[in-house]
Amino acid sequence: QVQLVESGGGLVQAGGSLRLSCAASGSFLSITGWYRQAPGKQRELVASIASGTGTNYADSAKGRFTISRDTAKNTVYLQMNSLNSEDTGVYYCNTRSHLNSRLTYWGQGTQVIVSS
Repeated sequence: QVQLVESGGGLVQAGGSLRLSCAASGSFLSITGWYRQAPGKQRELVASIASGTGTNYADSAKGRFTISRDTAKNTVYLQMNSLNSEDTGVYYCNTRSHLNSRLTYWGQGTQVIVSS
């Protein structure tokens, strides 16, 4: 019953920045995360934010990416700086309940292409 819509992807040169947005219709659940699926690879967690303010990042994202939440806009963001070609992929937003594994929702994805 939670609908997620990602936006903000696009084509950017290496070293540039993008900010992805995940807007929710309904409430975010306990944990919201951004996942990336690169060509020919499995979907992997990039960053997540818990119901409080706790955040978690993949090693490849630490120091470059920042996940945040704007409660007034009911939106979770992923600020991506110092992008490189390895950041290329489709980025998906996910929110899930920490206490009920049946409650998990995905957005449609937004594509990020980093040229070098």
